[in-house]
Amino acid sequence: MEKRAAFRDQDYWARPVPGFGPMDASLLIVGLAPAAHGGNRTGRMFTGDPSGDFLYRALYEVGLASQPTSVSRGDGLELYGVRMASPVRCAPPENKPTAEERDRCSPFLREEISLMPDLRSVVVLGGFGWKAFLPLVGVDRPPKFGHGVEVAAGSLRVFGCYHVSPHNTYTGRLTQEMLQDVLRRAMDVGTAQSFD
Repeated sequence: MEKRAAFRDQDYWARPVPGFGPMDASLLIVGLAPAAHGGNRTGRMFTGDPSGDFLYRALYEVGLASQPTSVSRGDGLELYGVRMASPVRCAPPENKPTAEERDRCSPFLREEISLMPDLRSVVVLGGFGWKAFLPLVGVDRPPKFGHGVEVAAGSLRVFGCYHVSPHNTYTGRLTQEMLQDVLRRAMDVGTAQSFD
């Protein structure tokens, strides 16, 4: 992979990118794959790129993050009650993951889910993640993906959300208000179940 000029003096992580956030989180955010010059560079999901800027701002606004930006692994960012993962763990060529990559990485996401004892809700960003995630939790015939779609998967509530890619956020297809609304709905599931 060729480095961008802006990052030429930085060492790229350039390995599979692990999930980020506490394992006892009640909410999981499932993305797509590490961005070539974001997570692949920093070694942390949604860090150092415009998608991450948009997502972390929303997480901060709803009380799930300690700060509204994330530029590097050592920037002090903490997540509260939320973890992030993706179906594909390495930056795919041209930022377009394939079904083969998804299938090869699926055991890692399945294992990560199994290690989250308090998981109650999941926000899946984009159709690729929707199709990759739902079979891992026993939904063999997922409903059609759409923003705001909600489905039960055993004891989990899974919410669809347009991906935080610049293609969606710069065009207004996904706004901060839309993302924050889905996050709050997912947070409410965890809160309600914690009092059962």
